[in-house]
Amino acid sequence: MATVNPYLNFQDNTEEAFNFYKTVFGTEFSTIVRFKDSPIADKVAEADKEKIMHIALPIGNGNLLMATDMLSSMGQELRTGNNFSLSVTPESEEEALKFFNGLAEGGTIEAPFKKEFWGGFFGMILDRFGVRWMINYQPQS
Repeated sequence: MATVNPYLNFQDNTEEAFNFYKTVFGTEFSTIVRFKDSPIADKVAEADKEKIMHIALPIGNGNLLMATDMLSSMGQELRTGNNFSLSVTPESEEEALKFFNGLAEGGTIEAPFKKEFWGGFFGMILDRFGVRWMINYQPQS
């Protein structure tokens, strides 16, 4: 069965927020990736390289709270409506495509569904109701 988790956007303070959430929920990060360690590191301003590209904090039974830093140096600006997405983790590539194509109907594809550097298949949609969705299928190795 697919899972759905919140994905938060912050403007320059993801690490501070997630260190706080870690103390509240008493868990450890399952993933932390900085912009300096990503394939786009050469496109990121020097001042932004230590910022968080992706972080995940397990909460409860199989739930993840995830986030990223929006980079003003890349024209990204945090505002009401773009401060979160719903991240769907399907069980198969076929299910991922079904969800992606269904949510894209009448909406806007913000990132096409394709294989990414971490080995998963990923795409982003702003649906016709103004809700942001992230579809991320991670094949089992």
